[in-house]
Amino acid sequence: MRKFTHLDTNSGKAKMVDVGKKKISKRDAVAEGEIILGPDTIKMVQKNLLKKGDALSVGRIAGIMAAKKTGELIPLCHSLNLDWMDIDFELKKDRIKITAIARIEAKTGVEMEA
Repeated sequence: MRKFTHLDTNSGKAKMVDVGKKKISKRDAVAEGEIILGPDTIKMVQKNLLKKGDALSVGRIAGIMAAKKTGELIPLCHSLNLDWMDIDFELKKDRIKITAIARIEAKTGVEMEA
């Protein structure tokens, strides 16, 4: 059976992983996803014609802000001071591909931040 790092094997209770004895190392994480949209909406995003403004710039800032608050938003995550974070958008015919990259030197990874 697979061991879950965030479950106490004796009691089955949720727990935070103790990274106190781990060494600091450089860590990168990449996450990708897609938002499927109609072709007219994609054109509006491309031409910056949405009534609310530049959706991609706002999305980039919101994503970076969320990554900086991951330890507060997701239970059992460690609070991390990111060294670098970026979010890129690739517009396609019927979707927007989103790539988030997080970087840190720490005792634990940045997968959740990405």
